[in-house]
Amino acid sequence: MIIDQVKDVLKIEAQGILDLVERIGPEIEEAARMILNAKGRVIVTGMGKSGLVGRKIAATLSSTGTPSFFLHPAEAIHGDLGMVTQDDIILAISNMGRTTEINNLLPLLKEMGTKIISFTGDIQSPMALRSDVVIDVGVEREACPMGLAPTASTTATLAMGDALAVVLIHLRRFDKKDFKRFHPGGNLGERLSVKVKEVMHTGNLIPMIPSGADVTKAIKEIDSKGMGVTIIVNHRNKLKGILTDGDLRRALAKQMDIYSIKVEKIMTTSPKTVDEEITAAEALGIMELNAITHLVILDREKVVKGIVHLHDLLGREDFRINGGAKSSKRSHR
Repeated sequence: MIIDQVKDVLKIEAQGILDLVERIGPEIEEAARMILNAKGRVIVTGMGKSGLVGRKIAATLSSTGTPSFFLHPAEAIHGDLGMVTQDDIILAISNMGRTTEINNLLPLLKEMGTKIISFTGDIQSPMALRSDVVIDVGVEREACPMGLAPTASTTATLAMGDALAVVLIHLRRFDKKDFKRFHPGGNLGERLSVKVKEVMHTGNLIPMIPSGADVTKAIKEIDSKGMGVTIIVNHRNKLKGILTDGDLRRALAKQMDIYSIKVEKIMTTSPKTVDEEITAAEALGIMELNAITHLVILDREKVVKGIVHLHDLLGREDFRINGGAKSSKRSHR
């Protein structure tokens, strides 16, 4: 009985993948070319089980030569949208294409000029209609006997993500030597094994303003440093708080006149901080645990020494040291 059930599940999920083969069209080639020619990264987003699949797809892309990371759609609306640029490509995942958080996010991304690829089982869904390229990953039925738990649909989506990654491997002519550079012992291993002090932004690269400054000055600092945040300090450079893009959006949502108030009115007063001696891997773990994209580095006297962004740990391009690049032809920002 159990063996028969297991066989049925495997057959259903296998058939879900095989059915995709018959529906493959020029849109997958368009998506691959769009990613290949992009100046930015592939930012994968999805909620729930689709989000878990998205994290794996992002990891596969990153390890095979396509810079990528996962962006939680709810967190994006509350501040993390500052991680996205118009040069990036969004890969949105939703089986039904009706996920509220994603459909609230996509218009903001479109306004920025960011290109959107969607993986969905409904090519007429709101998410699909907001996308530049739509990849059909629909399945006839789920392996779940109630048809409720995502099973065959997530398997099919994951397989399509793998297919896209492999196509890009061929297009980039990515070989074993390249693969080694992106794994422990190569750039990724090096990046995560170093101390935070080696990759954090320091000196004039730190987005920082004095307490008592108005929000207009904060916006200028956020814009000029390109990290989506600015640190607020006292006259001794001791941390008072941090102001993010999300804080600004929440203030605007409350219909506050942000241009006439001081930063203390809307800043976050207890941001996450770390010591400069922790490793990049430890810093990455703290970011993941707290669903944040940056950490403030303090010394023993609580004086600001630097700031590190998620991109500094995972890499925007080549590995960088304290705001400089080891072997990058383009600037870090």
